[in-house]
Amino acid sequence: MKTENVHIFNLNGEDEFVQIQNKLKSKIDLCNIDESKIRICAGVDIAYWEDAGETFGACSIVVLDYNTTEVLEKVFSSGKIEVPYVAGFLAFRELPLIIEAAEKLSLEPDVFLFDGNGYLHYNHMGIATHSSFFLNKPTIGIAKSYLKINRVEFKMPANEVGAYTDIVIDGEIYGRALRTQKNVKPIFLSCGNYIDLESSYRIAMNLINNKSKLPIPVRLADLETHILRERFKEETAAQ
Repeated sequence: MKTENVHIFNLNGEDEFVQIQNKLKSKIDLCNIDESKIRICAGVDIAYWEDAGETFGACSIVVLDYNTTEVLEKVFSSGKIEVPYVAGFLAFRELPLIIEAAEKLSLEPDVFLFDGNGYLHYNHMGIATHSSFFLNKPTIGIAKSYLKINRVEFKMPANEVGAYTDIVIDGEIYGRALRTQKNVKPIFLSCGNYIDLESSYRIAMNLINNKSKLPIPVRLADLETHILRERFKEETAAQ
């Protein structure tokens, strides 16, 4: 799969991070999509580990048939993480691995679901949103924990499958607290880019089964990254 060369990653700290986020934020397009045309979807996740005082990561992308959820392709990338963790700028840390993995894909997903936030972010530039500009595809953010912005708490949705409450901050809807399984904590859904919230909701719910509260592509990518992390840690220890 071909990716777009949107910006470099050899940057000089938070001021340049903010400049890039603001430039890209002006190009976010939360538009309607034709869900009937979705044939292939993908889940994206990254796992980290430490070795000799350095941080490493592995990115997994798992591609599925949207209607049958059959796994069609799996790719990964791994390497040293060059950008330190700074709250609000996770994409600059993770995107090099995501791009490397995406470029290994022989299939071209119609939509990508990320283990992380999208529009539900301090500057509307979570990993799902930021990645969309490189992937040039609709993206959706699926977070397991809530990112509190401007001290706004979320309202717990009803204890029913598919129940949700919108997360409204300063009069704007940033995302949804979504109950995908009864008696299980909600996930936090947000648009990435090139898609609207209603379509993101329907796609996420269409990819839920009784094995996890996460949509299937995200769950499988999460499982793959854990396998990869243990594999690389063992290989490093054996050297």
